Amino acid sequence: MMVQADLHSRRQSPVRITEVCPRDGLQHEPEFIPTTRKIALINALSRTGVVEIEAGSFVSPAAVPQLADSDEVFRAIERASGVIYSALVPNERGLERARAAAVDKIAVFTAASDSFTQRNINATVLGSLARFKPIVTAAKRDRMAVRAYLSTVVCCPYEGRVAPAHVRDVMKRLLDLDVDDISLGETIGTASPSDIRALLDTVLPHVELARLSLHFHDTYGMAVANALTAWWDYGITAFDCSAGGLGGCPSAPGASGNVATEDLVFALKASGANVPVDELLVVACVRQLGEAVRHPLNSRLSQVLQLQNLVPAQKR
Repeated sequence: MMVQADLHSRRQSPVRITEVCPRDGLQHEPEFIPTTRKIALINALSRTGVVEIEAGSFVSPAAVPQLADSDEVFRAIERASGVIYSALVPNERGLERARAAAVDKIAVFTAASDSFTQRNINATVLGSLARFKPIVTAAKRDRMAVRAYLSTVVCCPYEGRVAPAHVRDVMKRLLDLDVDDISLGETIGTASPSDIRALLDTVLPHVELARLSLHFHDTYGMAVANALTAWWDYGITAFDCSAGGLGGCPSAPGASGNVATEDLVFALKASGANVPVDELLVVACVRQLGEAVRHPLNSRLSQVLQLQNLVPAQKR
């Protein structure tokens, strides 16, 4: 009874949405999105009720040309009260740029499989941890919050199934580095609810629930079902998602975009979750986003509302 009561209490907690579209969604768009468009998108997303926006990346501009303007973006955005503005940081040079841009929070990234990390960042898993240990130390010294992305937590595109115990072990190493929170990424979108249960049964005894976020891709249309399983069965209340379902992973061939923010918010609310995000405002952002990227987006709710002419006007 105590366990059920605790789970019921966790389900009543507000769901925290981290909006990753401005970084994870845009980073692999082949056509450069004008800086003014990115700024307008982030400003609009700031008014939707999300608690955090990953607004850019301080990787080498040569590696990710789409986000070469992140310094300028951070200088120009209108920062809303209560919203955290974060950025991906791969090295100490990136941390210097993040400091100069007054970033609220940085994110470092690794995976649960060596093959993926080798292709993604040219390092083994242990090598990646050693690489960003000084970054985390320096950021914490500056009182800057640090997130860690842990990808391929269910399946690797090169190695196949990943054992939950292996994910647990890498996660514990990240916690030992003193990161503030960890985002577990289901990178290629093949997981089912039973996979998510096996994962969470293994990792949750070793991490505070408040420090954990889940990041689902929707390649096979399972992302919403997986998120609902995590919320209902385990009381997980932090999720990463991308407006319009934009995104993907070049290191994972065939993996499509992130779960669409508006679809996940709608599904969680319909299931009784407390989600302080206005999905209609997200849909308005998606219309603005569609004009910028000029290709169809993977969002069921946006498609339905646009057909019904129910998309609210977005402030510019």
